[in-house]
Amino acid sequence: MRAGSPRLLREINDRAAIEALLRNGPLTRSELEGLIGLSKPATAQLLTRLETADTVIRNGLRGGGRGPRAQLWSVNGALAHVAAVDLTPETVDVAIADISGAVLTEHRAPMPKTGEVLETFVSAIGKAAGQAGLATQQLLHVVVGSPGAVDPATGELAYAPHLPGWSGFDVPGRLRSALGTSVSVENDVNLVALEEMVAGRATEVRNFVVIWPADLVGAAVVINGSLLRGATGGAGEIDGLQIPDRANADTDTDRLGGTFGELLSNVSICKLARAHGLAARNGHTAVRKALAAGPAGREFLVDLARRIATGVASVVAVLDPELILLSGEIAQAGGTTLNDLVAAELRQLVVPRTPVQLALVTGKPVRSGALHSALAVAREQIFGLPAATTEPFRGHVAATSPR
Repeated sequence: MRAGSPRLLREINDRAAIEALLRNGPLTRSELEGLIGLSKPATAQLLTRLETADTVIRNGLRGGGRGPRAQLWSVNGALAHVAAVDLTPETVDVAIADISGAVLTEHRAPMPKTGEVLETFVSAIGKAAGQAGLATQQLLHVVVGSPGAVDPATGELAYAPHLPGWSGFDVPGRLRSALGTSVSVENDVNLVALEEMVAGRATEVRNFVVIWPADLVGAAVVINGSLLRGATGGAGEIDGLQIPDRANADTDTDRLGGTFGELLSNVSICKLARAHGLAARNGHTAVRKALAAGPAGREFLVDLARRIATGVASVVAVLDPELILLSGEIAQAGGTTLNDLVAAELRQLVVPRTPVQLALVTGKPVRSGALHSALAVAREQIFGLPAATTEPFRGHVAATSPR
C-alpha cells in the first residue's frame, strides 16, 4: 500500500459518515456502522476522531427495548451558518440555518416599491442573522432567489423589470460588499427546480422543465441533472415568448400573437374569467372560483389551459424533456384538474407525449431551494463534500468570504 493511503481512506470514511449524518439526522454508532459499512471498532475510532475535531457532537440518547439506551451522534451545526432568501417585488423572506440544515430563525419584511431597496434588503438579512445571534459576516454563504437572471459577464440582473432599483450594477458583488460574506443570486424558478430534484417529483429525473405560469412567466430547464442558464443567464425566460391566444372566449386580445406573460398576467386571467362569468381580483382566485363552480367554470379552465399549453408547446418541441412540472400559485390553485387540461391541450400541439405533473414542493419552494443551494456550498467548503451541479451563480468576480 503506497504512502498516504491510510490517511486517504480515513478521509473517505469520514466524509461518508458526515454525509450519512447529514442525510439521516442523529444516529447511533451501530446505525452509522450499518450505513457506511465499517466495523464496530473502526466506526468507534471514526466517531472519536470526528468528535475531537469538533465535527460531530453527542446529541442525546436513543431509547427502546429493555437494554441500555444508545448514544446519538450528529453533525455539529455550529460549524457554519447560511442564509436562504426569497426576494419578490413585495417582500424579502429570509431563513437562517446551521450547516446541519436546521432552520434557526425566519424573518419576512416588506420591500419598498421605490427608494432604497438594497438598503431595505440588507437590513432584513441583518435582522434575521441577529435573531440567530449572528452578524451577516458570520454567515458562510447567502443564496438569494429572485425573478429574472444574473448575467454571468456583468453580474447585472436582467429580465426583471418589476424589480425597480435592482438594475445597472453587479448584484452579487454589491451584496457581498454590503453583507461582508459570500453571496449567490439565482433565478427563483431555477431554485424551485433544484428543490424538485432534492425533495420533489424530479428526484430520479435527469431532463425536465419547471413552468411557473403567473405574472412574468418563468421556466427552469434541467439537462442531464444540471441547470441550463444560457450565455447571458436567460435560459427559461419565456415571459416574452410570442404566442397566439387560443382561448375561445373573446377578451379583445390580439389573436395573431402576444407575449406568454401578457396572456397569463393577473389582469388577463381575470379578464378571461369575466368573459366566462367569473369575477376575481387575481389569477389564482379566479382559478379557485372556477373549480368551485363545477361545470360552469370548466370552460374558463379549458381556455386558461389552452394559453398555458401553447407556450409550453414551444419548450417541449425544442427540448423534448422527460417531464414538465407546473409550479406556482395558479398551478397549485388549479390542482390536477388544470394540470390534466394543460396536458390534454399539449398533446394536440406537439409530437412528444411529455408527461405534465404538478410540482410536489409547495409552501416556500424558492426559499427551500435557496437553502439547499447554500448548504451545498457550505458543506463543500467545510467538509469537502462535492457540491451539486446546480450550484447557483455567484457573479463574474470570484465569491470569497472576507473572513
